[in-house]
Order: sequence, then structure tokens, then C-alpha cells
Amino acid sequence: MSVFYETYGASKNYTTPRLTKKHIRKFDSEVWQPSGLTTGMRCLEIGCGTGHFLNYLHTKGVTDLKAIDHDASLAAVIPAPVQDRFEAADVWAFIENDSDRKAYDRIFMFDVFEHFIPEDGLKLLSGLKARLNPGGAVILKMPNAGSPWGLQFQHGDLTHLAAYTPDSIRQMAVAAGMTCTSCWPHYLGSRSRQRLDKLLQAILDRIAATPPEIWEGNFYARIDKPG
Repeated sequence: MSVFYETYGASKNYTTPRLTKKHIRKFDSEVWQPSGLTTGMRCLEIGCGTGHFLNYLHTKGVTDLKAIDHDASLAAVIPAPVQDRFEAADVWAFIENDSDRKAYDRIFMFDVFEHFIPEDGLKLLSGLKARLNPGGAVILKMPNAGSPWGLQFQHGDLTHLAAYTPDSIRQMAVAAGMTCTSCWPHYLGSRSRQRLDKLLQAILDRIAATPPEIWEGNFYARIDKPG
């Protein structure tokens, strides 16, 4: 497996992301609102990549935030305003040894959870539960194995080790002593393309014997720690 991670950066061609008004509107509707974020929350992003979402949180006025990724080379492309919030770290070592033991209100993992086998995913979620304040939540985004459109995302990366549907992520949450309170789609393409997608989905819902809960190729899940 290590050989795939050794070539991961080269396959992704990392560059510093630019945060536009369009990106902000998209994060507002797909993440900020469904996850119940406020500027006073303490946030952690695991597997932050190039720091696009990290920079979004900073732009929205969240000041107590941290991000980690196992790839130290990402430090060179993290946007300047949030470079000091980035730490190159292994997630297991971070959970075990993070010197700042304050709990978080929201923990984000976008395109990360599928990189762990289910047993390790449960171990990770349970470890993060211990690092959440009561009423805190983990927000995941991952390929949608329940939709035929999710196959390109699930199998387009050789480092993916698990596949999830909304039902299986709810099962994972229960196993960790938490609750998956909502799942919602991650939309791609222009608004006109999204409208056409919704029309196609409505037709398929009427003719398919077992339509998926979410048709889009990726989905979000909010997993709450009991308050």
C-alpha cells in the first residue's frame, strides 16, 4: 500500500487553491449550514490536503482551528493565511499525543474516511469521539457506494480501502456510540447541470426497483456525539 501513497502527491498535482465567492457559497450551503457551524467553535480538519476548506473556515471568521495531513509536502501549498494552522502529522499519533488536549466542537474529514478499512474507521471514529465536546460532531464526505455515479470516485483512487452508503455510515456511527443525524449529497457541476441531474434522478426514482437514498456520486454525513 505504501507505494500508492508514495506517488499520491504526484498523481494529484498539488497547487495552492484559490478561494472564490463561488467556493464560499458552495461551502456555506453544503457544509456550514448542515453542520451547524458558528464562528466561536473549535474546529479540526483531518486530511486537509491543500487547505482549501481550512482557508474557507478562516475567511468565515473561525479563529480556533487546526488542520493535519500525513503529507508534509503540503506545507508548501497551504494558503498563506492558514499556514500556521497546518501540522504534518499521522492521525493516530495526533490523537494519542496532541499536546493541546482541549476538545473540539467540529471535526471534518473530507475524502479521508474511505482510506481506512472499516475496523480502523471504527477505531478512528471512536478516538475522535473522545476528542469532541458534548454535542460535538464529525462531518464526513466520501464516495457514495450506494449510487452508480459513485463508482468513479470510489475506484478512481487505489488508496481507498472501504466503501460506504448512508446506511452503512449510520451503522458505523452506532458502533462508535454516536448518531448519524443526517446525510446529504455533494453536488458537482453548474446549477443547470444539477437541475438536469435532479430531473434524471426523479425519473429513475420512479422506474428503478431499488433507487439509492442519494444519487450523487459523493455524500456528506454528520455524526454527533451525545450531548
